[in-house]
Amino acid sequence: MRQLTILILAVLALSSCKVFKSNLMLKTPRDFNYDRLIDSVGNQDYKLSPNDAVIYRVFTNDGFKLIDLASTSNNFRNDVEVIVESDGQVKMPLIGRIPVEGLSIIEAEKLMEEKYAEFYVKPYVSLKVTNKRVIVFPGNTGLAKVVTLTNNNTTLIEALAIAGGIPEDGKAYKAKLIRKNPNPANKPLVYLVDLSRIENIKMANAKVQAGDVIYVEPRYRPLRTLTNELSPIITLITIILVVYQFTLFR
Repeated sequence: MRQLTILILAVLALSSCKVFKSNLMLKTPRDFNYDRLIDSVGNQDYKLSPNDAVIYRVFTNDGFKLIDLASTSNNFRNDVEVIVESDGQVKMPLIGRIPVEGLSIIEAEKLMEEKYAEFYVKPYVSLKVTNKRVIVFPGNTGLAKVVTLTNNNTTLIEALAIAGGIPEDGKAYKAKLIRKNPNPANKPLVYLVDLSRIENIKMANAKVQAGDVIYVEPRYRPLRTLTNELSPIITLITIILVVYQFTLFR
């Protein structure tokens, strides 16, 4: 029993080490300085980025016949997909390659309309990104999802809802939003969002960008972990003791 007690105490001493928290990801030190998710950042419209697949439609005359679904004589071309290349540009018919990385959908549409004005009367451009994705770790092992966003301006709380919400073992008060820094030379932006408090609803309604990582830290259960780790050891010791007692009384 003395040896078993020593073993249990040793396991408890190690319970704070990474051996017992091996599933925790994206950990930050206690004194980590999180970036501030202010309104000017949280309310930013979706920004185009490399590898975005964009469906575009170009119409003339301010899209006058856009509502006439039976007529295609007034549009340049329908539902054609282009990819934002690694240099942040897209290759468009007639107007060639234009830079769109970092532009909102509205800004990119306006830029293309200006370019197409050289060839068409009052061009009307409609863009839609079809492969926007964020990675969501909702706070429990095996529940991570890559979420495809169909809405141009999906919010943080919407992305979590699409992924199934925060499970029982997730810390709603410790959700991290990790975003690529506009300056590639700098570290990623890391925002801490407390979703457990209603007054933080503004932060919950921040618009996510392509490639964002939403990580809800899972709750650590030391007693359950300790039980799982000790169970096979206790079983083995019990078997050894039974065998030992059996040999003594033979």
